[in-house]
Amino acid sequence: MLSNAAAAVGSQRSGARTQLYGLANLSDPERKLIGEVLGEGEVAGLVALPDGSLAQIQESVLAGIWRVRIGTEPAHEYVEVGAIPQIVRRAATDLTSADLAIGAAPDGAMNVQPVLAEIRERARVWRFGMCAHVINLTLLPMSVIDLAFLQQSVGNGPVELIFRGYGTCRVQATGIRNVWSVQFFNSTDDIILDTLEVGGVPIVALAADEDFQDSAERMQEIIKAYLT
Repeated sequence: MLSNAAAAVGSQRSGARTQLYGLANLSDPERKLIGEVLGEGEVAGLVALPDGSLAQIQESVLAGIWRVRIGTEPAHEYVEVGAIPQIVRRAATDLTSADLAIGAAPDGAMNVQPVLAEIRERARVWRFGMCAHVINLTLLPMSVIDLAFLQQSVGNGPVELIFRGYGTCRVQATGIRNVWSVQFFNSTDDIILDTLEVGGVPIVALAADEDFQDSAERMQEIIKAYLT
């Protein structure tokens, strides 16, 4: 399986269909070895599924190679090679609303209505392949009431991804299709950049083409170290 994954990641591209390798038929020692080889990278997350279960996502130390477990059973675990596991894209598309309903703003709101109108219009016209539209909430004159009503209006979606690199980034699907919350935190967990992105899965969470080639080379080195 590891050799197949190494070959797959070398030919993978960011916009291509992902490749899956099930772990159900492996023994516990074999699964443990795969866990040791792949390790844990900088991106992890959860996807809430319609049946109430959770899909756990963990990027390996090799960008573009992921471990995904649906529920708690090892039989529902697999390795996936690609920019992001497909379950993330499917949930963000299938389990969110196609339109944003804008209600009356509460007393004390200042600037939230134009922002909601911008989100709704951008989300309606966005199509796969278009660039993301970023709304920087940090720079907008938004009151606490504005931000609370904005959050209430877009809601929470089924996907949350945490990126731990230089500081922490949290990427969360909202309840509106193609609308994401992307927040960056400093070392004391204060928000230093708060944005909404209208588009596909935000690029900060995706493996890029250069990542796949680098991971393929490192994977071969790791396999040699473990298995020879």
